[in-house]
Amino acid sequence: MLIADVLGSDLQILHTMSPSDTIGDTVDILVEFGIGAVVVTSDGKTIDGIISERDIVRYLQHEQEGTLRIKVEDLMTRNVITCMPQDEAEVVTRTMLGGRFRHMPVVDADGHMMAMVSLGDLMHARLGAQVNAEQ
Repeated sequence: MLIADVLGSDLQILHTMSPSDTIGDTVDILVEFGIGAVVVTSDGKTIDGIISERDIVRYLQHEQEGTLRIKVEDLMTRNVITCMPQDEAEVVTRTMLGGRFRHMPVVDADGHMMAMVSLGDLMHARLGAQVNAEQ
């Protein structure tokens, strides 16, 4: 199974933030859309970073006062691992499990953002494939 199969033909809405947005803005997006991470981008095409619920919670452990006012760029992960639609879902799953992260941006051949795949998406697709194979 490929990442393209996991994503399906439905148009994926990719929620993004600017590096200069605040953590408060990020929390609003995460809660409003019920998602766990957003891609950080300056130009709407390329990835500057990614910020997740975990990034925010880990920072809160050390510094609670003013956290919602700091900039996304101060907490985001800058070294973002990505995948492409033609990548094998099993390989992507192993990469995410090995790296202990739950969200991976999907990019095209030029490195432009296309979608986000989550570990939950991958598990759901895998279980669906198993059920269909057993029927």
